[in-house]
Amino acid sequence: MPAPYPSATEAQPVARQPIWTTTGELHGYEYLYRSRIGRPAQVDRWSAPLQDGATACVLSTVFQHGEPPGDALAFVNVTRSFLVHDLPLPFAPGRLVVEVVETVAADRRVLDGLAVLRAAGYRIALDDFVASADQVAMLPFADYVKVDCRDVEADTGRLTRLARREGALLVAERVSSDARRRRCADLGFDLLQGDALGRAVTVQL
Repeated sequence: MPAPYPSATEAQPVARQPIWTTTGELHGYEYLYRSRIGRPAQVDRWSAPLQDGATACVLSTVFQHGEPPGDALAFVNVTRSFLVHDLPLPFAPGRLVVEVVETVAADRRVLDGLAVLRAAGYRIALDDFVASADQVAMLPFADYVKVDCRDVEADTGRLTRLARREGALLVAERVSSDARRRRCADLGFDLLQGDALGRAVTVQL
């Protein structure tokens, strides 16, 4: 069976976008897949095996020499294969936040896998939360729930109340203006991420 991660010599660029508290303190970075020339690749349109490979590349690049520099948390989009232990995660429960992509179905193996990861000390984030049945089923395991701030602008508060129901921290994604930043803070979001607070910048770790 081939190695689940590329070797250290095959590491490629990743993008890094900061996640801030509403009081301006750095909480973590989301690390995102980029092509070998440093460009976005629309990974969400890829087949499941190719998405697994993209996740493996990011994990390998970020954690190949131990843990990423600094002490900020590292949020990484993770596919089903890593949640059910078909592919291994790096042993970094103190730093890695396992960000469950929105296409993952909450079947029994996934829910059991989330329970095992939480018990091992990993933090769990639900990405692009829209209150689908699968996402709601995963809420009891979530430390973070990430919501596109555009989805709550016309919302009466139902989405944020549901996202917070199990005690998770709320992360506003795609905060693209100061007006949206203020609006998300007023709505009670705990953390903010988006171009208004720092763009995703391609880095070579």
